[in-house]
Amino acid sequence: MITVDIENSGSTVMVSVSGELDEDSGRVLLEALSGVTINVRGLLVDLHRVAVMDTDGLLCLLGVHRRAESLGLRVLVTGWQPQPQQCMADVAGIPGPGSPTGERYALAGFRRLIEERAQRARDSADLATGWLPRT
Repeated sequence: MITVDIENSGSTVMVSVSGELDEDSGRVLLEALSGVTINVRGLLVDLHRVAVMDTDGLLCLLGVHRRAESLGLRVLVTGWQPQPQQCMADVAGIPGPGSPTGERYALAGFRRLIEERAQRARDSADLATGWLPRT
């Protein structure tokens, strides 16, 4: 379960996330974008209090990023903790503990790469458990 604190500060919406980023996080995170007005230029997502993220949580975060960019917002994600960073590194295929994936997250090409790989990993897990891939 996650909690999200939203604060408007001038032309930036600041979203502080606490808890676990997982499959159920998408709806809560997207609500942060529901109040975006024409004056907002940026979205700052603070992950300092997110200790655990799985592949579904990564896909939710990527979905929020994509939606924010479609609204014309500049997005910055900060506060990557070790496990979420390692989850993203594992999905991206970057070996080694503590891979600096948080810095790479800002690159559109890297986000596309991890989104494709995360989707494949989730689909494979669904097939392994006897479920059809999500659409």
